[in-house]
Amino acid sequence: MSLFKARDWWSATLGDGEEFDQGCLCVGDVDNSGAGHDKVVVGSYMGILRIFSPHSSTTGAGAQSQADQQLLEVQLQHPIIQVEVGKFVSCSDQLHLAVLQPRKLSVYSVSGTAGNVEHGAQYQLKLVYEHNLQRTACNMTSGPFGGATGHHSVCIQSMDGMLMFFEQESYSFGRFLPGFLLPGPLAYCPRTDNFLTVSSTRQLESYRYETLAVATDAESRQDAELPLKTGGKRLTPDWTVVLGEAALDLCIPSLSHASSSICVLGERNLYCFRDNGQIRFMKKLEYNPSCFLPYASVAEGTINLLLGNHNNMMLVFQDTTLKWAAQLASVPVAVRVANFSELKGVLVTLSSEGHLQCSYLGTDPSFFSTPKVDAREVDYEQLDAEMKTLQRVIREATRSQDILPKADTEEAVTVTTTVSSSMDTPSQALIQDIDDLPVPSVTVKVKVKSSCVMQGSKLTISVRPPLAVSQDQFTLEPMGVGSSTVVAFSAFLNGHYPPADLSGDIAVSYSSPTELNPKGVPRVHQSRFDLPLALVCMSSSPAKSATHKITVDTNKPPVNLTAVFPEFYEKAEESDGNSLAVQFLSGARVTVLASKTSQRYRVQSESFEDMWLVIKELVQRFEHHFAQQGVKDLRHSFTGPLPLPEYFQTVDNHFQLRVSAHQYQDLLAERAVQFRAIQRRLLTRFKDKTPAPLQNLDSLLDATYHQLMALADAAEENRLLLEQAFVRLRSSTHLLVLLLSLWQGLTPDQTNILEATLLPLLQDTPTLGWEESCDAAVSHLLRSCLSRSPKDQAASLAQSAGPALGLPADTGRLKKHITLLCDRLGKGGRLSLASETNAPVPAQVQTLVRPGGVEPIAEAAGDAEDPPLAQDAAKFIKKKQPSKKAKKDKERKEAPREPSEGPLMEEDAAEEPAKERKEKREKREPKKEASKEPKGEEVKKESKKESSKDKKEPPREEKERKKEREKEGGEKKEREKEGGEKKVARKSSVKVKEKKKEPEAGEG
Repeated sequence: MSLFKARDWWSATLGDGEEFDQGCLCVGDVDNSGAGHDKVVVGSYMGILRIFSPHSSTTGAGAQSQADQQLLEVQLQHPIIQVEVGKFVSCSDQLHLAVLQPRKLSVYSVSGTAGNVEHGAQYQLKLVYEHNLQRTACNMTSGPFGGATGHHSVCIQSMDGMLMFFEQESYSFGRFLPGFLLPGPLAYCPRTDNFLTVSSTRQLESYRYETLAVATDAESRQDAELPLKTGGKRLTPDWTVVLGEAALDLCIPSLSHASSSICVLGERNLYCFRDNGQIRFMKKLEYNPSCFLPYASVAEGTINLLLGNHNNMMLVFQDTTLKWAAQLASVPVAVRVANFSELKGVLVTLSSEGHLQCSYLGTDPSFFSTPKVDAREVDYEQLDAEMKTLQRVIREATRSQDILPKADTEEAVTVTTTVSSSMDTPSQALIQDIDDLPVPSVTVKVKVKSSCVMQGSKLTISVRPPLAVSQDQFTLEPMGVGSSTVVAFSAFLNGHYPPADLSGDIAVSYSSPTELNPKGVPRVHQSRFDLPLALVCMSSSPAKSATHKITVDTNKPPVNLTAVFPEFYEKAEESDGNSLAVQFLSGARVTVLASKTSQRYRVQSESFEDMWLVIKELVQRFEHHFAQQGVKDLRHSFTGPLPLPEYFQTVDNHFQLRVSAHQYQDLLAERAVQFRAIQRRLLTRFKDKTPAPLQNLDSLLDATYHQLMALADAAEENRLLLEQAFVRLRSSTHLLVLLLSLWQGLTPDQTNILEATLLPLLQDTPTLGWEESCDAAVSHLLRSCLSRSPKDQAASLAQSAGPALGLPADTGRLKKHITLLCDRLGKGGRLSLASETNAPVPAQVQTLVRPGGVEPIAEAAGDAEDPPLAQDAAKFIKKKQPSKKAKKDKERKEAPREPSEGPLMEEDAAEEPAKERKEKREKREPKKEASKEPKGEEVKKESKKESSKDKKEPPREEKERKKEREKEGGEKKEREKEGGEKKVARKSSVKVKEKKKEPEAGEG
């Protein structure tokens, strides 16, 4: 803000590692020297009290050393919260030093004795009296309370909101502030004899000393709602002003006897009030303030303020006008103005780290004069060479690779994961057995190799429940170039249900230092590993029959299952290679049967979702087996019907548990409201002075409590079941996606789109669940890349955003959309994200960018075909478009109409509304008068062509048209006579009607 700096007159660094705050600094003639020169008193949170007498820091023969300027340094037992100088001793007019500690108020006298040697005077600190506090102190203020003269009293605010008053050596009284929560700044106004503080409700409160003196005695803190125990008055503030923010400091400068001002420093604003609570001015600050000090101004009626901020600036304001700004060496937390022997009006600032500085405002003149430049000829070649050199230096200095790590072709970190081929002995699983089956664990080793310097490296392992690991976080040592480290952990099953995924993620976070950033730039490297299938299941005997069966076809000869799944045949007695059975530790038995003659493999089980891991492993191992043999044209296929009923059963189970969770939440809320209401009634009965019967409220409270605990247990059990149901839903969804990809031969990109659509969430949240997220994603696909025509696709893109997602009433809509998705995929639909941006928007669809103008999604598979009438109408609309004049007339007539809910083609092919026909009848005129009206040549030609076509209609069509005229009351006949008045926009609809009548005439 300013180029000026505060001129350093004297400075000192106090201690090492000590802390200071705004109450730790005060100035005054504490040794009563009589010369009127101030001393600087500083107390720290380490309990060290120091007194300084600063002098000019200029060096010379008569300059004093730093040791001469420090008068006293005393170590006290407890931290020093605040120091004040005043007349705190009765029968004495001298100034004394009051030191506030957390549980003690001490008053000292400082005296100096002239020395007989060159070391100077000796100063002593003597304790006059002290008060042991029953409550922890926060801050204090002093002044002539009650209008006393000749001495000062002390008011201490405790951390729990009690004001304790001391008159010299005696304790007067204590009062609790009403509605207290946290202590705020405290100040005393001598003119009005008021105490001011900023409460935790962020409002300025004023209390009269007289009101505090006659209020209820505060032996213990009382509730505002309880009746008073003594005969005193309840303490209420004299006036309050809402600030709306917390206050950092509060100060009341003594400028005149006529009026006084109250200055409050907030977090973002500076306030100034009169002593009656009326605001004088307010200044919004554009920085974070740290301290302030009001002082007398030369101009009458104004206030000068010193304000320090966290930008190391000291600002001087006259009311709200900035007069000066000076740069300090540190952030000040306390500021005072002192008068020393050599200089008056010195700024004394103290930082939180203990930098004590005495400075003054001003500037030093500069005597520098610019030297004359020698007049010589310019060498342009030398200047060009120098310019190129400087530009090269600038380019090298501003390269981003010097700040960020260089993006090399090879990775800076290489993570290699090795999964053990055998299970651990003994097992590291937390659950030793499930259904009398031992739970194994497998060791995973991760090797991290670095090609750069790594600092603060951390390795994190993440697996999906119910899988777990023995240790999920590792802190790595700093690594140099080419170094490596290995960590190992165990993975195992930690739940009573099969997992939906056997993969895990590894993330290595580290910092790579550069020349311009020694601390390092944070980077993250991710890797993935796969756990073996034998971790969650074991070999078993095949089952001959099962409820759910899925057949997978291949285009290669049958494979011996012994070679594909060798780990499950080690302990099996029968190893014919045509059958394989695995028993999940907490699930069903899954059997794989290989056909001896055909190229089919059947997977069957009693649980639909448990087949997912086995079928996935079967497909992956077949691809690996044939890839080792050099076969590249392996294809898998699925020809059976999609198991949508089994999949929808899993969806319904998950949805019912979500509904139950919401019901439990509502019941818990109701019982909690009832429980609190009973508590309030019991409390009212217990507070009543006259005992009254409880009327079984205690029994009702006990019953409600038991209901709450039972509901909480049921809700927790339902939550665990919901987690399990979502894992089973993920398994079923993965299986459905795999079957759809095998059925239609989807590419990996299309499979990823389908998987992201059907699995938009990795876990349920209280606000967003799988059903509504999946429904929104499937609906988007049906409106975009799987739409029935490009026009519908473009119209869906023009639609506005739908309503907010929430728990649906049922799963019927979701099931219909998933069924429609599978049906459109079966009819040749292809998934693509590029069609959303490349789809052209026809001119007809552009008119539909308004509410209600887009066709909704068909709810059944049979809606995939458009009506033939709409297609014919689309042909006519594409061939001929109405003229601009006809469009204006049509828009004028259709202005009061509401937008249609149907598709675009049905609007054009429909008959005119009754309202439009009524308007035409009211405006109908004789044919001769209509022919006299001026018309354009284009309208006359179109009317002649239309009347000639009407004359050449076949007789059968004439009969049909006569019947229709009789039903409509002659409206068609009247419209034919008005051929001269017809607009071009009506011709397209007439042709649509003629097209519609032709097949009916043929049948008749």
